[in-house]
Amino acid sequence: MYFSILVAFASAAASISLEKRATTISVNLATKYQTIDGFGCSEAFQRANGIVKLAATQQRYALDLLFNTTNGAGQYRYGSSSLYVKSLLPTGFSILRNGIGSTPNSNSDYMNTILPTSPGSPSGTPKYVWDGKDSGQLFVTKEAQKYGVKTFYANAWSAPGFMKTNKNDANGGSLCGVSGASCSSGDWKQAFANYLVKYIQFYQQEGVQITHLGFLNEPDAATSYASMQSSGTQAADFIKVLYPTLQNANLSSVKVTCCDAMGYGTASNMLSQLSSVTSQLGLITSHAYTGGPNTLNTKLPVWMTELADNNGPWTTAWYNNGGAGEGFTWANKISDGITGANLSGYLYWIGAQERSSTTNSKLIEIRNGAVTPSKRLWAFAQFSRFVRPGAVRVSASGSGVKTSAYVNTDGSVAVVVINSGTAATVATINVAGLQSGSVKAIVTDNSHDASVTTATVSGGAVSGNIPARGMVSFLITA
Repeated sequence: MYFSILVAFASAAASISLEKRATTISVNLATKYQTIDGFGCSEAFQRANGIVKLAATQQRYALDLLFNTTNGAGQYRYGSSSLYVKSLLPTGFSILRNGIGSTPNSNSDYMNTILPTSPGSPSGTPKYVWDGKDSGQLFVTKEAQKYGVKTFYANAWSAPGFMKTNKNDANGGSLCGVSGASCSSGDWKQAFANYLVKYIQFYQQEGVQITHLGFLNEPDAATSYASMQSSGTQAADFIKVLYPTLQNANLSSVKVTCCDAMGYGTASNMLSQLSSVTSQLGLITSHAYTGGPNTLNTKLPVWMTELADNNGPWTTAWYNNGGAGEGFTWANKISDGITGANLSGYLYWIGAQERSSTTNSKLIEIRNGAVTPSKRLWAFAQFSRFVRPGAVRVSASGSGVKTSAYVNTDGSVAVVVINSGTAATVATINVAGLQSGSVKAIVTDNSHDASVTTATVSGGAVSGNIPARGMVSFLITA
Protein backbone atom coordinates (compact mmCIF):
# COMPACT_ATOMS: atom_id res chain seq x y z
CA MET A 1 0.00 0.00 0.00
CA TYR A 2 1.38 3.42 -0.94
CA PHE A 3 0.50 6.48 1.07
CA SER A 4 1.71 9.69 -0.58
CA ILE A 5 1.72 12.94 1.34
CA LEU A 6 2.60 16.15 -0.48
CA VAL A 7 3.15 18.71 2.23
CA ALA A 8 2.70 22.44 1.50
CA PHE A 9 1.69 24.23 4.65
CA ALA A 10 -0.44 27.41 4.68
CA SER A 11 0.31 30.13 7.18
CA ALA A 12 -0.82 29.54 10.74
CA ALA A 13 -0.34 31.04 14.16
CA ALA A 14 2.82 29.02 14.64
CA SER A 15 4.62 30.75 11.75
CA ILE A 16 7.49 32.99 12.77
CA SER A 17 8.47 34.16 9.28
CA LEU A 18 6.59 35.80 6.42
CA GLU A 19 8.92 34.10 3.94
CA LYS A 20 7.75 30.57 3.21
CA ARG A 21 8.84 27.67 1.03
CA ALA A 22 7.28 24.47 -0.25
CA THR A 23 8.05 20.98 0.96
CA THR A 24 7.11 17.62 -0.46
CA ILE A 25 6.86 14.59 1.82
CA SER A 26 6.16 11.04 0.66
CA VAL A 27 5.21 8.23 3.01
CA ASN A 28 5.27 4.65 1.77
CA LEU A 29 3.30 2.36 4.10
CA ALA A 30 4.55 -0.74 2.29
CA THR A 31 8.17 -0.14 3.31
CA LYS A 32 8.38 -1.06 6.98
CA TYR A 33 11.20 -0.79 9.49
CA GLN A 34 11.32 -1.31 13.26
CA THR A 35 8.48 -1.52 15.76
CA ILE A 36 8.50 1.28 18.30
CA ASP A 37 8.39 0.22 21.96
CA GLY A 38 8.19 3.78 23.24
CA PHE A 39 9.89 6.76 24.80
CA GLY A 40 10.72 7.38 28.43
CA CYS A 41 13.04 8.38 31.25
CA SER A 42 14.28 7.34 34.68
CA GLU A 43 13.79 8.56 38.25
CA ALA A 44 16.69 6.53 39.67
CA PHE A 45 19.10 7.59 42.45
CA GLN A 46 16.29 9.01 44.57
CA ARG A 47 15.26 11.52 41.89
CA ALA A 48 11.77 10.05 42.35
CA ASN A 49 11.69 11.42 45.88
CA GLY A 50 11.56 14.91 44.43
CA ILE A 51 8.15 14.05 42.98
CA VAL A 52 7.05 12.23 46.13
CA LYS A 53 7.70 15.31 48.30
CA LEU A 54 5.78 17.77 46.13
CA ALA A 55 2.49 19.28 47.25
CA ALA A 56 -0.50 17.57 45.65
CA THR A 57 -1.15 20.06 42.83
CA GLN A 58 2.46 20.35 41.69
CA GLN A 59 2.92 16.61 42.11
CA ARG A 60 0.02 15.94 39.78
CA TYR A 61 1.40 18.52 37.36
CA ALA A 62 4.78 16.74 37.22
CA LEU A 63 3.19 13.33 36.75
CA ASP A 64 0.82 14.69 34.10
CA LEU A 65 3.70 16.22 32.20
CA LEU A 66 5.53 12.90 32.11
CA PHE A 67 2.79 10.32 31.63
CA ASN A 68 -0.60 11.78 30.73
CA THR A 69 -1.84 10.78 27.28
CA THR A 70 -5.48 11.78 27.24
CA ASN A 71 -6.04 15.21 28.76
CA GLY A 72 -4.10 18.43 28.86
CA ALA A 73 -2.08 19.03 31.97
CA GLY A 74 -4.41 21.90 32.80
CA GLN A 75 -3.53 24.95 34.83
CA TYR A 76 -1.37 24.76 37.93
CA ARG A 77 -0.13 27.43 40.29
CA TYR A 78 3.58 28.07 39.75
CA GLY A 79 5.18 28.01 43.17
CA SER A 80 3.67 30.48 45.62
CA SER A 81 3.07 33.20 43.01
CA SER A 82 -0.18 33.98 41.25
CA LEU A 83 1.29 32.98 37.90
CA TYR A 84 -0.25 29.91 36.29
CA VAL A 85 1.43 27.71 33.71
CA LYS A 86 -0.48 25.70 31.14
CA SER A 87 0.53 22.81 28.93
CA LEU A 88 -1.97 21.69 26.33
CA LEU A 89 -0.34 18.35 25.57
CA PRO A 90 1.81 16.50 28.13
CA THR A 91 4.42 14.01 27.03
CA GLY A 92 2.78 10.61 27.43
CA PHE A 93 5.94 8.64 28.15
CA SER A 94 5.43 4.88 27.85
CA ILE A 95 8.68 3.53 29.39
CA LEU A 96 10.00 4.03 32.93
CA ARG A 97 13.51 2.88 33.81
CA ASN A 98 14.08 2.05 37.49
CA GLY A 99 17.41 1.53 39.20
CA ILE A 100 17.88 -1.65 41.24
CA GLY A 101 19.76 -0.58 44.37
CA SER A 102 22.96 -2.14 45.66
CA THR A 103 24.04 0.15 48.50
CA PRO A 104 23.50 -0.85 52.16
CA ASN A 105 22.21 2.63 52.99
CA SER A 106 20.49 5.61 51.39
CA ASN A 107 23.18 8.18 52.16
CA SER A 108 23.57 10.93 49.60
CA ASP A 109 21.40 9.86 46.68
CA TYR A 110 22.33 6.17 46.72
CA MET A 111 19.75 3.47 45.98
CA ASN A 112 19.45 1.08 48.90
CA THR A 113 19.77 -2.65 48.38
CA ILE A 114 17.15 -5.28 49.23
CA LEU A 115 19.96 -7.41 50.70
CA PRO A 116 21.94 -5.16 53.05
CA THR A 117 23.69 -8.02 54.84
CA SER A 118 25.73 -10.75 53.22
CA PRO A 119 24.39 -14.27 53.75
CA GLY A 120 28.01 -15.30 54.34
CA SER A 121 28.41 -17.38 51.21
CA PRO A 122 26.71 -17.85 47.82
CA SER A 123 24.73 -20.77 49.27
CA GLY A 124 23.76 -18.94 52.46
CA THR A 125 20.16 -17.96 53.18
CA PRO A 126 19.56 -14.35 52.13
CA LYS A 127 17.55 -12.02 54.38
CA TYR A 128 15.83 -9.70 51.94
CA VAL A 129 14.42 -6.37 53.10
CA TRP A 130 11.68 -4.49 51.24
CA ASP A 131 10.92 -0.97 52.44
CA GLY A 132 7.91 -0.38 50.17
CA LYS A 133 9.53 2.74 48.71
CA ASP A 134 12.50 1.71 46.60
CA SER A 135 14.06 5.18 46.75
CA GLY A 136 10.73 6.73 45.75
CA GLN A 137 10.59 4.73 42.55
CA LEU A 138 7.67 2.54 43.60
CA PHE A 139 5.38 5.57 44.00
CA VAL A 140 6.26 6.96 40.56
CA THR A 141 5.97 3.51 39.00
CA LYS A 142 2.49 2.93 40.40
CA GLU A 143 1.40 6.41 39.31
CA ALA A 144 2.78 5.79 35.81
CA GLN A 145 0.83 2.55 35.70
CA LYS A 146 -2.37 4.46 36.45
CA TYR A 147 -1.73 6.55 33.35
CA GLY A 148 -1.46 3.39 31.26
CA VAL A 149 2.31 2.81 31.22
CA LYS A 150 3.00 -0.90 30.76
CA THR A 151 6.75 -1.04 30.11
CA PHE A 152 8.94 -0.99 33.22
CA TYR A 153 12.66 -1.51 32.83
CA ALA A 154 14.47 -2.52 36.04
CA ASN A 155 18.22 -1.99 35.71
CA ALA A 156 20.96 -2.84 38.22
CA TRP A 157 23.99 -0.55 38.34
CA SER A 158 25.87 -3.15 40.38
CA ALA A 159 25.54 -6.33 42.39
CA PRO A 160 25.83 -5.90 46.18
CA GLY A 161 29.47 -5.36 47.14
CA PHE A 162 29.93 -8.74 48.84
CA MET A 163 29.22 -10.44 45.48
CA LYS A 164 32.06 -8.63 43.68
CA THR A 165 35.79 -8.85 43.28
CA ASN A 166 36.41 -5.48 44.94
CA LYS A 167 33.92 -6.17 47.78
CA ASN A 168 32.24 -2.83 47.12
CA ASP A 169 29.18 -1.94 45.07
CA ALA A 170 31.03 1.18 43.85
CA ASN A 171 34.31 1.71 41.99
CA GLY A 172 33.84 -0.99 39.37
CA GLY A 173 34.90 -4.53 40.11
CA SER A 174 33.34 -7.64 38.58
CA LEU A 175 30.75 -10.21 39.60
CA CYS A 176 32.44 -13.14 41.33
CA GLY A 177 32.22 -16.26 39.19
CA VAL A 178 32.20 -14.86 35.67
CA SER A 179 35.18 -15.55 33.41
CA GLY A 180 38.37 -14.09 34.85
CA ALA A 181 36.75 -13.04 38.13
CA SER A 182 37.35 -15.67 40.80
CA CYS A 183 36.81 -14.84 44.47
CA SER A 184 37.75 -16.62 47.67
CA SER A 185 34.13 -16.22 48.78
CA GLY A 186 32.93 -18.32 45.83
CA ASP A 187 30.77 -18.02 42.71
CA TRP A 188 27.96 -15.49 43.21
CA LYS A 189 26.28 -15.67 39.79
CA GLN A 190 23.28 -17.69 40.99
CA ALA A 191 22.90 -15.59 44.13
CA PHE A 192 22.84 -12.39 42.04
CA ALA A 193 20.27 -13.92 39.68
CA ASN A 194 18.11 -14.81 42.69
CA TYR A 195 18.56 -11.26 43.97
CA LEU A 196 17.25 -9.76 40.72
CA VAL A 197 14.30 -12.15 40.66
CA LYS A 198 13.43 -11.19 44.24
CA TYR A 199 13.36 -7.51 43.25
CA ILE A 200 10.87 -8.30 40.48
CA GLN A 201 8.78 -10.33 42.90
CA PHE A 202 8.64 -7.42 45.36
CA TYR A 203 7.20 -5.28 42.59
CA GLN A 204 4.74 -8.02 41.72
CA GLN A 205 3.55 -7.96 45.32
CA GLU A 206 2.88 -4.23 44.83
CA GLY A 207 0.82 -4.88 41.70
CA VAL A 208 3.49 -3.94 39.15
CA GLN A 209 4.91 -6.26 36.50
CA ILE A 210 8.51 -5.54 35.51
CA THR A 211 8.79 -6.18 31.77
CA HIS A 212 12.54 -5.76 31.13
CA LEU A 213 15.52 -6.62 33.32
CA GLY A 214 19.07 -5.37 32.99
CA PHE A 215 21.99 -6.38 35.21
CA LEU A 216 24.63 -3.94 33.96
CA ASN A 217 24.91 -0.19 33.67
CA GLU A 218 27.92 1.31 31.88
CA PRO A 219 30.06 -1.80 32.37
CA ASP A 220 32.88 -0.04 30.52
CA ALA A 221 33.31 2.47 33.38
CA ALA A 222 34.22 2.45 37.07
CA THR A 223 32.56 5.21 39.06
CA SER A 224 32.58 6.37 42.67
CA TYR A 225 28.92 5.34 42.92
CA ALA A 226 27.33 1.97 42.13
CA SER A 227 29.13 0.39 39.18
CA MET A 228 30.17 -3.04 37.96
CA GLN A 229 32.46 -3.78 35.05
CA SER A 230 31.97 -6.54 32.52
CA SER A 231 32.98 -7.72 29.08
CA GLY A 232 30.49 -9.24 26.68
CA THR A 233 31.87 -12.68 27.47
CA GLN A 234 31.37 -12.14 31.20
CA ALA A 235 27.84 -10.85 30.55
CA ALA A 236 27.08 -14.01 28.59
CA ASP A 237 28.31 -16.09 31.54
CA PHE A 238 25.74 -14.45 33.78
CA ILE A 239 22.89 -14.51 31.25
CA LYS A 240 23.26 -18.30 31.10
CA VAL A 241 22.35 -18.32 34.79
CA LEU A 242 19.86 -15.45 34.88
CA TYR A 243 17.65 -16.64 32.02
CA PRO A 244 16.78 -20.09 33.46
CA THR A 245 16.36 -18.52 36.91
CA LEU A 246 13.64 -16.26 35.49
CA GLN A 247 12.03 -19.21 33.74
CA ASN A 248 11.97 -21.29 36.92
CA ALA A 249 10.40 -18.38 38.81
CA ASN A 250 7.53 -18.16 36.28
CA LEU A 251 8.93 -14.89 34.96
CA SER A 252 9.40 -15.94 31.36
CA SER A 253 7.62 -12.78 30.20
CA VAL A 254 10.48 -10.63 31.56
CA LYS A 255 12.93 -9.78 28.79
CA VAL A 256 16.64 -9.85 29.64
CA THR A 257 18.55 -6.82 28.35
CA CYS A 258 22.21 -6.13 27.79
CA CYS A 259 24.37 -4.14 28.31
CA ASP A 260 23.78 -0.36 28.76
CA ALA A 261 27.34 0.49 27.72
CA MET A 262 28.59 4.09 27.75
CA GLY A 263 28.40 4.26 23.96
CA TYR A 264 27.59 2.32 20.83
CA GLY A 265 31.21 1.43 20.10
CA THR A 266 31.43 -0.59 23.31
CA ALA A 267 27.92 -1.91 22.75
CA SER A 268 28.99 -3.27 19.35
CA ASN A 269 32.06 -4.95 20.82
CA MET A 270 30.07 -6.53 23.64
CA LEU A 271 27.35 -7.64 21.24
CA SER A 272 29.89 -9.65 19.24
CA GLN A 273 30.62 -11.65 22.41
CA LEU A 274 26.96 -12.43 23.17
CA SER A 275 26.30 -14.82 20.29
CA SER A 276 25.98 -17.83 22.61
CA VAL A 277 23.06 -16.23 24.47
CA THR A 278 21.24 -14.38 21.69
CA SER A 279 18.18 -16.61 22.10
CA GLN A 280 18.02 -15.72 25.79
CA LEU A 281 18.14 -11.96 25.20
CA GLY A 282 15.08 -9.85 24.50
CA LEU A 283 16.68 -6.46 23.95
CA ILE A 284 19.98 -4.72 23.27
CA THR A 285 20.53 -1.50 25.21
CA SER A 286 23.16 1.21 25.13
CA HIS A 287 23.79 4.75 26.28
CA ALA A 288 25.18 7.31 23.86
CA TYR A 289 27.63 9.36 25.92
CA THR A 290 30.77 8.16 24.15
CA GLY A 291 29.28 7.57 20.72
CA GLY A 292 26.18 6.76 18.75
CA PRO A 293 23.47 5.86 18.39
CA ASN A 294 24.32 3.89 15.28
CA THR A 295 23.06 0.67 13.76
CA LEU A 296 24.10 -2.46 15.66
CA ASN A 297 24.52 -5.86 14.04
CA THR A 298 21.53 -7.56 15.63
CA LYS A 299 17.98 -8.63 14.83
CA LEU A 300 16.92 -7.85 18.39
CA PRO A 301 15.21 -4.54 19.21
CA VAL A 302 17.60 -1.80 20.31
CA TRP A 303 16.95 0.95 22.85
CA MET A 304 18.98 4.05 23.60
CA THR A 305 18.49 3.93 27.36
CA GLU A 306 20.37 6.96 28.64
CA LEU A 307 21.63 10.29 27.41
CA ALA A 308 21.48 13.83 28.80
CA ASP A 309 23.19 17.18 28.80
CA ASN A 310 25.10 16.60 32.04
CA ASN A 311 27.50 19.50 31.63
CA GLY A 312 25.45 22.50 30.59
CA PRO A 313 23.51 24.81 32.92
CA TRP A 314 19.75 24.37 33.36
CA THR A 315 17.91 25.84 30.39
CA THR A 316 14.33 25.81 29.18
CA ALA A 317 15.29 27.06 25.70
CA TRP A 318 14.10 25.57 22.42
CA TYR A 319 16.58 27.26 20.08
CA ASN A 320 19.15 29.95 20.74
CA ASN A 321 22.31 28.84 18.98
CA GLY A 322 21.99 25.07 18.65
CA GLY A 323 23.40 24.36 22.10
CA ALA A 324 23.70 20.85 23.57
CA GLY A 325 20.82 21.33 25.99
CA GLU A 326 18.32 23.04 23.74
CA GLY A 327 15.04 21.38 22.84
CA PHE A 328 15.57 21.64 19.09
CA THR A 329 18.91 19.84 19.44
CA TRP A 330 17.16 16.97 21.20
CA ALA A 331 14.35 16.81 18.65
CA ASN A 332 17.02 16.12 16.03
CA LYS A 333 18.81 13.59 18.26
CA ILE A 334 15.63 11.58 18.73
CA SER A 335 14.77 11.67 15.04
CA ASP A 336 18.30 10.67 14.02
CA GLY A 337 18.34 7.79 16.50
CA ILE A 338 15.06 6.37 15.26
CA THR A 339 15.72 6.76 11.55
CA GLY A 340 19.50 6.36 11.47
CA ALA A 341 19.99 3.62 14.08
CA ASN A 342 16.55 1.96 13.88
CA LEU A 343 15.99 2.43 17.60
CA SER A 344 12.81 0.94 19.05
CA GLY A 345 13.07 2.93 22.29
CA TYR A 346 14.58 6.28 23.24
CA LEU A 347 15.03 7.24 26.91
CA TYR A 348 16.32 10.45 28.42
CA TRP A 349 18.31 10.13 31.66
CA ILE A 350 16.13 11.91 34.23
CA GLY A 351 12.51 13.00 33.92
CA ALA A 352 11.98 15.26 36.95
CA GLN A 353 14.68 16.18 39.43
CA GLU A 354 14.90 18.20 42.62
CA ARG A 355 18.50 19.25 43.11
CA SER A 356 20.42 22.23 44.43
CA SER A 357 22.57 21.79 41.35
CA THR A 358 21.70 23.82 38.25
CA THR A 359 22.79 21.17 35.75
CA ASN A 360 20.75 20.43 32.67
CA SER A 361 20.48 16.66 33.19
CA LYS A 362 16.70 16.60 33.72
CA LEU A 363 13.68 17.30 31.55
CA ILE A 364 11.75 18.92 34.40
CA GLU A 365 13.20 20.95 37.23
CA ILE A 366 11.72 20.85 40.74
CA ARG A 367 12.85 23.84 42.73
CA ASN A 368 11.33 25.32 45.88
CA GLY A 369 8.23 23.19 45.41
CA ALA A 370 7.60 24.40 41.84
CA VAL A 371 7.68 22.34 38.64
CA THR A 372 9.26 23.80 35.48
CA PRO A 373 9.40 21.84 32.20
CA SER A 374 12.20 22.39 29.71
CA LYS A 375 11.79 22.52 25.96
CA ARG A 376 13.58 19.15 25.81
CA LEU A 377 10.42 17.66 27.29
CA TRP A 378 8.37 19.01 24.40
CA ALA A 379 10.84 17.57 21.89
CA PHE A 380 9.99 14.15 23.34
CA ALA A 381 6.27 14.97 23.40
CA GLN A 382 6.32 15.60 19.65
CA PHE A 383 7.15 11.92 19.22
CA SER A 384 5.66 10.15 22.22
CA ARG A 385 2.17 11.66 22.04
CA PHE A 386 1.42 10.45 18.51
CA VAL A 387 3.89 7.56 18.07
CA ARG A 388 2.52 5.02 20.49
CA PRO A 389 3.91 1.62 21.59
CA GLY A 390 3.53 -0.95 18.82
CA ALA A 391 3.73 1.62 16.02
CA VAL A 392 5.75 0.56 12.98
CA ARG A 393 8.07 3.02 11.31
CA VAL A 394 7.54 3.29 7.57
CA SER A 395 9.38 4.99 4.75
CA ALA A 396 9.19 8.78 4.69
CA SER A 397 11.11 11.42 2.75
CA GLY A 398 10.81 15.14 2.24
CA SER A 399 12.93 17.84 0.67
CA GLY A 400 14.33 20.46 3.00
CA VAL A 401 12.96 18.89 6.17
CA LYS A 402 13.69 15.91 8.42
CA THR A 403 10.77 13.48 8.38
CA SER A 404 9.74 10.18 9.92
CA ALA A 405 6.41 8.35 9.74
CA TYR A 406 4.72 5.60 11.73
CA VAL A 407 1.60 3.44 11.55
CA ASN A 408 0.01 2.99 14.96
CA THR A 409 -1.79 -0.17 16.03
CA ASP A 410 -5.16 1.59 15.54
CA GLY A 411 -4.31 2.34 11.89
CA SER A 412 -3.63 6.03 12.37
CA VAL A 413 -0.51 7.46 10.71
CA ALA A 414 1.84 9.77 12.61
CA VAL A 415 4.15 12.02 10.61
CA VAL A 416 6.85 13.98 12.48
CA VAL A 417 8.46 16.85 10.59
CA ILE A 418 11.45 18.96 11.71
CA ASN A 419 12.28 22.18 9.90
CA SER A 420 15.86 23.36 10.49
CA GLY A 421 15.49 26.25 8.07
CA THR A 422 15.18 29.93 8.92
CA ALA A 423 11.94 30.20 6.94
CA ALA A 424 8.62 28.50 7.57
CA THR A 425 7.59 25.63 5.31
CA VAL A 426 4.20 25.75 3.56
CA ALA A 427 2.40 23.22 1.38
CA THR A 428 -0.73 21.24 0.74
CA ILE A 429 -0.83 17.63 1.91
CA ASN A 430 -2.40 15.42 -0.76
CA VAL A 431 -3.15 11.96 0.55
CA ALA A 432 -3.77 9.45 -2.22
CA GLY A 433 -7.02 7.60 -1.62
CA LEU A 434 -8.06 9.74 1.33
CA GLN A 435 -11.64 10.87 0.78
CA SER A 436 -12.46 11.85 4.32
CA GLY A 437 -10.89 11.70 7.71
CA SER A 438 -9.36 13.83 10.42
CA VAL A 439 -5.99 15.23 11.40
CA LYS A 440 -4.54 16.48 14.66
CA ALA A 441 -1.31 18.42 14.88
CA ILE A 442 1.01 19.74 17.59
CA VAL A 443 3.81 22.24 17.17
CA THR A 444 6.88 23.19 19.17
CA ASP A 445 9.18 26.12 18.47
CA ASN A 446 10.41 29.12 20.43
CA SER A 447 6.82 30.26 20.92
CA HIS A 448 4.93 26.98 21.34
CA ASP A 449 5.20 24.00 23.72
CA ALA A 450 3.66 20.91 22.11
CA SER A 451 0.63 23.08 21.41
CA VAL A 452 -2.32 22.29 19.17
CA THR A 453 -1.89 23.95 15.79
CA THR A 454 -4.09 24.37 12.72
CA ALA A 455 -4.38 21.34 10.45
CA THR A 456 -7.35 20.40 8.27
CA VAL A 457 -8.55 17.68 5.91
CA SER A 458 -10.67 18.80 2.98
CA GLY A 459 -11.31 16.97 -0.27
CA GLY A 460 -8.50 14.54 0.40
CA ALA A 461 -5.99 17.30 1.19
CA VAL A 462 -4.34 17.94 4.55
CA SER A 463 -3.16 21.45 5.38
CA GLY A 464 -0.98 22.81 8.17
CA ASN A 465 2.26 24.68 8.92
CA ILE A 466 5.87 24.00 9.99
CA PRO A 467 7.55 27.07 11.51
CA ALA A 468 11.19 27.94 11.05
CA ARG A 469 13.45 25.96 13.42
CA GLY A 470 10.40 24.14 14.68
CA MET A 471 8.62 20.85 14.38
CA VAL A 472 5.09 19.63 13.80
CA SER A 473 3.66 16.17 14.43
CA PHE A 474 0.53 15.12 12.53
CA LEU A 475 -1.82 12.29 13.42
CA ILE A 476 -3.88 11.35 10.37
CA THR A 477 -6.88 9.10 10.75
CA ALA A 478 -8.67 7.98 7.58
